[in-house]
Amino acid sequence: MKKFNFRKVLDGLTASSPGGSSGGGSGAGGGSVHPGGTAGAAGTPRDEIQETLTSDYFQICKTVRHGFPYLPTALAFDPVQKILAIGTRTGAIRILGRPGVDCYCQHESGAAVLQLQFLINEGALVSASADDTLHLWNLRQKRPAILHSLKFNRERITYCHLPFQSKWLYVGTERGNTHIVNIESFILSGYVIMWNKAIELSTKTHPGPVVHLSDSPRDEGKLLIGYENGTVVLWDLRSKRADLRAYYDEAIHSVAWHHEGKQFMCSHSDGSLTLWNLKSPNRPFQTTIPHGKIQRDGKKPESCKPILKVEYKTCKNSEPFVIFSGGLSYDKACRRPSLTIMHGKAITVLEMDHPIVDFLTLCETPYPNEFQEPYAVVVLLEKDLIVVDLTQSNFPIFENPYPIDIHESPVTCTEYFADCPPDLIPVLYSVGAKHKKQGYSNKEWPISGGAWNLGAQTYPEIIITGHADGSVKFWDASAITLQMLYKLKTSKVFEKQKLGEGKATAEIVEEDPFAVQMMYWCPESRIFCVAGVSAYVVVYRFSKHEVNTEIASLEVRLQYEVEDIITPEPEIIPPFPDASSQLPSLKSLSGSTNTVACEGTMKDSIPCLSVKTRPVRMPPGYQADLVIQLVWVDGEPPQQITSLAVNSAYGLVAFGNCNGLAVVDFMQKTVLLSMGTLDLYGSSDPYQRQPRSPRKSKQFAADNFCMRGLSNFYPDLTKRIRTSYQSLTELSDSPVSLELERCKSPTSDHVNGHCTSPTSQSCSSGKRLSSADVSKANRRGPGRPPFRKAQSAACMEISLPVTTEENRENSFSRSRSSSVSSIDRDSKEAITALYFMESFARKNDSAVSPCLWVGTGLGMVLILSLNLPASDDLRQSEPVMVSPSGTVLTLKGAVLTFACLDCMGTLTHPPYEVWRDPHSADDGEKTRKRKLVMHSPSSSQDMGDHQFAVICSEKQAKVFSLPSQTCLYVHNITETSFLLRADVVTLCNSVCLACFCANGHIMTLSLPSLRPLLDINYLPVTDMRIARTFCFTNEGQALYLSSPTEIQRLTYSQEMCDNLQDMLGDLFTPVETPEAQNRGFLKGLFGGSGQAFDREELFGEATAGKASRSLAQHIPGSGGIEGVRGAAGGVIGDLTRARIALDERGQKLGELDERTASMMASAEAFSKHAHEVMLKYKDKKWYQF
Repeated sequence: MKKFNFRKVLDGLTASSPGGSSGGGSGAGGGSVHPGGTAGAAGTPRDEIQETLTSDYFQICKTVRHGFPYLPTALAFDPVQKILAIGTRTGAIRILGRPGVDCYCQHESGAAVLQLQFLINEGALVSASADDTLHLWNLRQKRPAILHSLKFNRERITYCHLPFQSKWLYVGTERGNTHIVNIESFILSGYVIMWNKAIELSTKTHPGPVVHLSDSPRDEGKLLIGYENGTVVLWDLRSKRADLRAYYDEAIHSVAWHHEGKQFMCSHSDGSLTLWNLKSPNRPFQTTIPHGKIQRDGKKPESCKPILKVEYKTCKNSEPFVIFSGGLSYDKACRRPSLTIMHGKAITVLEMDHPIVDFLTLCETPYPNEFQEPYAVVVLLEKDLIVVDLTQSNFPIFENPYPIDIHESPVTCTEYFADCPPDLIPVLYSVGAKHKKQGYSNKEWPISGGAWNLGAQTYPEIIITGHADGSVKFWDASAITLQMLYKLKTSKVFEKQKLGEGKATAEIVEEDPFAVQMMYWCPESRIFCVAGVSAYVVVYRFSKHEVNTEIASLEVRLQYEVEDIITPEPEIIPPFPDASSQLPSLKSLSGSTNTVACEGTMKDSIPCLSVKTRPVRMPPGYQADLVIQLVWVDGEPPQQITSLAVNSAYGLVAFGNCNGLAVVDFMQKTVLLSMGTLDLYGSSDPYQRQPRSPRKSKQFAADNFCMRGLSNFYPDLTKRIRTSYQSLTELSDSPVSLELERCKSPTSDHVNGHCTSPTSQSCSSGKRLSSADVSKANRRGPGRPPFRKAQSAACMEISLPVTTEENRENSFSRSRSSSVSSIDRDSKEAITALYFMESFARKNDSAVSPCLWVGTGLGMVLILSLNLPASDDLRQSEPVMVSPSGTVLTLKGAVLTFACLDCMGTLTHPPYEVWRDPHSADDGEKTRKRKLVMHSPSSSQDMGDHQFAVICSEKQAKVFSLPSQTCLYVHNITETSFLLRADVVTLCNSVCLACFCANGHIMTLSLPSLRPLLDINYLPVTDMRIARTFCFTNEGQALYLSSPTEIQRLTYSQEMCDNLQDMLGDLFTPVETPEAQNRGFLKGLFGGSGQAFDREELFGEATAGKASRSLAQHIPGSGGIEGVRGAAGGVIGDLTRARIALDERGQKLGELDERTASMMASAEAFSKHAHEVMLKYKDKKWYQF
């Protein structure tokens, strides 16, 4: 990209108007950068800023996935390595070990995982997928990869079994056949157990799919095959015939052996368990229906729900454990899913919060022919993973160290902070640790495999998640781990909703009225702010001390006043007119239109929720300082908040929606500004507006959102956004003016952004706000156009269906229009971005002053001046003045983000107040003094005579020089799509603009010159969840919600990609396989078969021959070379290389073998034909031919 030298190109030029510079840049094609007007005020020459970032610093790479595996289907455990694997319906596998060891891998096909089997202590895993493919994963590398795949073409896989220390995998199919696969070469053996050979010839029906396979603990040469219809066959692998057949008239779901190999147990579809003895297979040795009611007349107990799985585990010093899922009585329909543990005569039922997917009993030994000694049960639920301690009689659960409760309530928004102050994590942990639950097992977490170290990256990281139930969770995300620090329940500031009360009708959200919509956190001052879906903002301060206090609250009116241009006389009409009536006209200034909400009347000036009025006990941590609620206005519900910003140094919070902007002083608890968007322009409105006659009725149009572009994503936070979709998408299709509302200090009122004395304007008092003296005025300034008709060419519309929880993650559609919308459409202008900053508010300013930057959905940028009291002593008493500066800048598309660079190109952070405990016991004068940091520590020198303002919209980025307001650079980021997220971030001691586009591209641009540094098509935005939760942070990191239960973290930094191998945990660690117990002479003599079982001899090609080629197809894995790169260095690396070379050589030799055999066969055929011809013509003379 060409660089421009301001000294040569721009020397002596005069400052051009903002409109001119943006007009010059906006006509360029995508990916172009343009210099605007002059670089400095009055054409001062300036050296070009040297930018250090180049494209070599960037690369996209997924780092780690946190949370519970979405839609789990399968479970496996390696008892020697002590690692757990979970397969999912989307084809993902999560492998978990000790905290920090958490690996995510994905089948390319995306087919559901049916079953997982570890090669115990071998560092490998076999997965069976719903597309009838077996895969062998190499776990001896930090990122597992597939070494081999075997695709079955004619049969469907239903069950797999891999005996301990065997290299032959038994595979059962839907047709009832059992195939055998060599794990090393992943080639099918010619040995097949056909279903018709396994069952008796006299049986007329097909036994159904294979539902169970296991070898006898007593004799590895005997394979137990369970068929769905109730048939069990013990197959002698050596003699290739059935040793035993057992029949039961109920379908089988699972089978489990006693460790001695003389008995096995089956679970059935009628809730029964049958115990079979090998000596008498004609009928079950014992039949029980554990949860069935015993009939009075001695009949068989009534049947129950199916027992889906049973495990039969023996103990040396106590009764065996029989553990099963399901089997409850049908008459208890409301009973929750449960796991039953039978130990001797004691039966314990553990009720679960979610359906059970699978469970595994963890035992002390990997050998199936020894006493099992179970010590824990891992239970995989649809939305949770729990481990039960079997060594204690009350069966407590282990405290789960993994962050699998991210989705405890659905995540609605996320924020990510890298390189935050180091003292925050211990402080948050100390207040969060006090809420730990009691009653967990005192034993160590049993899934303790793998190895993990901190790696080179040491800076602290915090992730904050906002949830649908109003809770906020703070997570320690340092060194690619995740651990919960602290949970804040924002709903506690409100009264509980009681159905049937009149006030409940003021709600605008049916479900999840406390859902967190936006969050703003200042780590330095520890101020935290939340915007909720019910149009409220809560400001929190952090304290280490418990306090009992009342919660201060304010109410704010934000509305579009509608006035009738034609009718000069005002008239009051109902808020929902029928088609024939006129629109509500200009309200009289008497204030008499404010009504009190009661049964049967129009709702006005009432908030959606009720704040607690009694004193509230607030534990240490974040404590509510102020609640600000938007209220109903003339029967219209408050619109949801679309932007939020807080500044601790100024003591101000600002928020906006599609009606306007509110600025609140949270130190004095007063509303400073409550103004419609149009009134913010003052006389600087850039649009020519012509009055026109109003429409006859209000338009409720689903395709005409009140907010454009990005702001459309905010309403998708809950299952039902509004009680009606109409109220969400309502547009006033008429000329509009705005109500101007201003918090009145004792000496001032506010009209058109200018301070006036109370006598110069006649102003009536409206509804008094709680905790504030507020006045309301309805008026237009002289010469103001009566309504706003403005929509930039980039404005787009989104139609959002209101969805159920299940499909609210579905894709979104966006109807586009490249031209200005029809004259009949009139849009409210949403406030989409806010930013407090020390900046130049006007062109002729000589020094920076406190400002609030405001960005709108139409690409307009306004700067509001903040006039703060000069000294800290006066801050609590003197009023803060907020006034529009008259500065208006323009971009294409809704404004997303702001940032400020100093004259050296260094990021300037907004000023902040250093945290001090508001309830500290030491209440001396020194501690109460506010300590403000006005400039960022990175630029200790004076900010100089100018600065750069970086503004990014959903279409383009611009860099302005201040105070001249010259547009220096423009970059049109996208023409056909739009940005979902943009953040100015630091990387390698420099700064850049990171963008995430709706078409899936991740881009970075240099600052201030806006050179493209990275553009990668990373992730198609397939659903709203990604759009809502994607965020960038410093040091090249980002995250998004990849599923409703999982957070995916990624990096766009080349350095972190290079160091990632060091940061990831090792799944495989060298562990000695425990030795088998000495069985003793007598047991060896009488307890089982004397001869050793050689599977190689039975299943190998020499004996069994080759399987049919059309039955299964071998696919070499892609994990070969990756495996070499990822393997830990030294011997393992060499072994891996040798293994892959051998595999490839074996494969080539196999192909050569096949070709040779084919050639030999054709040579034999040729020889035979030649011999036949010779015999035919042997005795004939030449003239007889």
